[in-house]
Amino acid sequence: MQGRIVKVEAYMGADDPGSHAYRGPTPRTEVMFGRPGHLYVYFTYGMHWCANVVCGEEGTASAVLLRAVAPPAGLDLMRSRRPKARRDIDLCNGPAKLASAFGLNGDHDGLDLHRNGAGVRIVNDGTPPPSTPANAVWVGLTQGAGIAWCWAVPGVAEVSRPLL
Repeated sequence: MQGRIVKVEAYMGADDPGSHAYRGPTPRTEVMFGRPGHLYVYFTYGMHWCANVVCGEEGTASAVLLRAVAPPAGLDLMRSRRPKARRDIDLCNGPAKLASAFGLNGDHDGLDLHRNGAGVRIVNDGTPPPSTPANAVWVGLTQGAGIAWCWAVPGVAEVSRPLL
């Protein structure tokens, strides 16, 4: 399976009231304080997995939530994992949908993306980023809700909620 990341949200640990790591390290958030390039996968609302890529310096919690992916390959497997998705653009157009379509769960928490563990990795496919990405405030947060750390590729169908 493959997917091009088209929407993300940044979380900046101690400087960010919306971050799981805002109050410091816990067993749940330990990965966020580790080396960049690892997955931080967490369970939310008692029913969904979400995946983040740790991106800050070791010891300083920061991560980027993968909010949406445009899947150019592996659609059959994604459809089997998300049978309720009515359209292909709905397979990965939200963080929980994305994690489900890619089969990500708590077993992937802490996975080193540099070492291609469990077949999961992030690579540069040669597609340049947009010269002007769409940017807006976080989706669904109350604390720190005015921070504009959400970015998306403009005009992509998989971006479930258009950014201003």
